[in-house]
Order: sequence, then C-alpha cells, then structure tokens
Amino acid sequence: MSDPTVIGPPAVPCQPREPARRSERMAAVGSGESSPRASSARDQRSRPLLRTTLGDVLRRTRREQGRTLADVARVAKVSMPYLSEVERGRKEASSEVLAAICDALRIELSDLLVEAGRDLVDRRALVVRLDVARLEAVRDFRGSSPARGSGDAQCLLAA
Repeated sequence: MSDPTVIGPPAVPCQPREPARRSERMAAVGSGESSPRASSARDQRSRPLLRTTLGDVLRRTRREQGRTLADVARVAKVSMPYLSEVERGRKEASSEVLAAICDALRIELSDLLVEAGRDLVDRRALVVRLDVARLEAVRDFRGSSPARGSGDAQCLLAA
C-alpha cells in the first residue's frame, strides 16, 4: 500500500473573502471585466489585437487608393458604418467579409494578412522593455561605468 504522506507546502487555512463593494462590482461589469484579476492580466499584456491591425491595414490601403468608405462598402456589399468599425478595430470581421473587402480594394486576402503580420512585427520591435532596461542600469551601476544620478533612467529599444 502507498504512504498517505502529502508532499508539498503545508496547507493554509482558507480565509473567507470579503465581498466586493458595490462600486467595485459595477465598475467591473461596466468595463466588461469578469474580475479584478482579469483586469490586471489585461493591463500586463500590451499586445495589439489582430482586428485592430487588420483594420489599420484596410484603412491605409483604402486611403492610398484615394477611395471613400462609401465606395468600398458598396462594392464589398457591407454597410458603411460596419466597414468603418472594422477599419477602427471595433468589429471582428468574418473571413467572408474580409475577403469581400479585399476584393473591393482589389488586393489579395493573403496580402492583407502579410501586411498585418509585418505591422505586428514592427510594433513588437518598438516595445520598450523596462525590466530589461532596469537590469542593464543595475549592471552598469555595479560595473565600472561613470557615476549616475539617482534619477537617471536607461531605456533600450529593439529596432
């Protein structure tokens, strides 16, 4: 028979959670958050949404062609307000709608996706990693670098 000994940290007694105040619950509901934990997870990630990037590329392409929202919406057989929301990243268009918009703009869907991918890579390269900058500043401070003031900061950009 196996030994019933439990391995791991000692059990911590559960503490009853205090109920959230009404104002906190309403703020979470009003913002679409499911919990305070969800909001902190959302704050920590700064990745752009695919729908926003696709919308940026569609709008940029339409403007480069000198075309209006009304013109592209009519050819794509979507409403002008809907196309505007897709371009602003407010709506997540289906693959069929994206294909129709691409046809209206006379571009391939694959070209849209490639351009969106390039934009995502470019944005990622511009992200400032403060934790890396802080680590480098500590290394520089401990090394033989010239003295720095306490308010000096160092940022690294990937280009």
